[in-house]
Amino acid sequence: MAYVDGFVIPVPKNKLDAYLEMARSASAIWRDHGAIEFRECVADDVKPGQLTSFPQSVNLQDDEVVIFSWIVYPSREVRDAANDKVMNDPRMAEYMKPENMPFDGKRMIYGGFEMRVDS
Repeated sequence: MAYVDGFVIPVPKNKLDAYLEMARSASAIWRDHGAIEFRECVADDVKPGQLTSFPQSVNLQDDEVVIFSWIVYPSREVRDAANDKVMNDPRMAEYMKPENMPFDGKRMIYGGFEMRVDS
């Protein structure tokens, strides 16, 4: 069964274009190393909840928007190998520099998930 990396990321609204440009470039790199899907979604209908919500999960500021994204791989093994390759790919070097990241990586939520239902 497939394996998915999921992300929730706060991105400053004035850096959204830079983020999406980075995501388009990163998509090609991840796919070159084994990803079969790469999705980036900008929040359109997410409201703060009473206890939890996407905005609350990343301590969203007024000048930010939530990004929900995921990358799908054929398996956990392919994902682990792909992530190692991506982090060492020279095309990622510029994006990995903290001064070039168009978001606060300390507030990014991410994790790997084993897909159990795919319909």
